[in-house]
Amino acid sequence: MQKTPHPSRANEVYEQLKRDIADFRLVPGDRFTEHELCARLEVSRTPVRQALFRLQQEGLVEVMFRSGWRVLPFDFDKFDQLYDLRMVLETTAVQRLCLQDPTTSEPLLQELKERWLVPVAERSSDATQVAAWDEAFHETLVSAAGNAELARVHHEVTERIRIIRRLDFLKQMRIDATYDEHAKILRAILARKADRADLLLRSHIQASQVEVRKITLHQVYMAQQVAPAA
Repeated sequence: MQKTPHPSRANEVYEQLKRDIADFRLVPGDRFTEHELCARLEVSRTPVRQALFRLQQEGLVEVMFRSGWRVLPFDFDKFDQLYDLRMVLETTAVQRLCLQDPTTSEPLLQELKERWLVPVAERSSDATQVAAWDEAFHETLVSAAGNAELARVHHEVTERIRIIRRLDFLKQMRIDATYDEHAKILRAILARKADRADLLLRSHIQASQVEVRKITLHQVYMAQQVAPAA
């Protein structure tokens, strides 16, 4: 009986390839074969193929007839649609948060207060850490609203936009802005000012969306300039 590869191995390959695309080690237009990936990652063909199929479903790569695979350009129309969906989900959650009994969400919001309502000197400047904390901030707000299906869909959207969203934290000014904006959103929620929280959240998401598009286009351009010399 043929053994099925351990699911975690295929997931490891998937995560590595997604990082390669996110970090522009694989840039739009790059072509490669499954054999090349197997050799580079030192894995068998099956987990590589499973990982590539997942990336294909996410619109990040495509299979080329008789010539392996190709990294696709970032589909900003799709990302814009996902950001629109994110906006609907998060503003809905915040409206619910501001209307419900404060004791219901207090434990979760307390964790956010301890992370984001801190003096400037205590803020993190680690881009990777802040990116992860940013995701956790928004997911916690949605989870605290108490609708499990809303939280599930929001988590799926978060997974799909992570590849470009994390670029928003490459500059210290954007990290500082994230702290400031999260603090304002959180204070509005704690004060149960639904309209203000909604306005602040919309502005925050829109600013991030504009910034990541700009940075992504620049990063792709720079990666393509150095690619021929590699």
